[in-house]
Amino acid sequence: MFEERTATRLQVSAGANAIASQLRAWILEGDYAYRERMPSERQLAQQFGAARGTIRAALQQLEEMNLITRRAGSGSFVRYRGYADHEDITDMTSPLELIEVRIAIEPAMARLAVINANAQDIERMAEVLQRLEQVDADPEAFSSHDEAFHLSLAESARNPLLLWLYRHINEVRGHAQWMARKDKVLTAQKIKQYNQQHRLLFTMISRRDVDEAERVIREHLTLAKADLLGQ
Repeated sequence: MFEERTATRLQVSAGANAIASQLRAWILEGDYAYRERMPSERQLAQQFGAARGTIRAALQQLEEMNLITRRAGSGSFVRYRGYADHEDITDMTSPLELIEVRIAIEPAMARLAVINANAQDIERMAEVLQRLEQVDADPEAFSSHDEAFHLSLAESARNPLLLWLYRHINEVRGHAQWMARKDKVLTAQKIKQYNQQHRLLFTMISRRDVDEAERVIREHLTLAKADLLGQ
């Protein structure tokens, strides 16, 4: 795998976000298999023509998406396990159908996060939110960090089946239909508005306010649906 990719060396000028996006695509497509060791930071830096710090930032994004796990002294290993029907359901699901599923699931996810999140969960969510709030006008970067934030919410719910389901929802979010629309939907003004809602949601979870956390995330996703429909 690494030799093949090196033979067609990629120059990614956009930095860590673009590198993470490309590596994510290769993992989801099965180019890197479940439990396979990823190329080293040095190899990836050479492959992408990037600094090792940029590669580390890209790998951190993949780890936040639960696509890889990094082990000190051993490297990065693929956590994603593909399923035979994944490609079919992804192709069949529209962005509108996706947001409708999220509206059905995420309020319950927020309720469980309020009840079950521990101090480490809250700290991890705060770190992801901080990176998310640093994005002001980059749809690709916002999408990546937004996925990581909502996934951290799913992890904080402390329900393995719900987390499994939400990981699949996040995979569908990477579908080409949404990728084609995000530049139109995710304006700088809209990113700011979404991040204000993210901050409020985090505050309600930190305060252990179940009703307000549910209300905020429902309002957040309802707005996202309206924006998707151009309303």
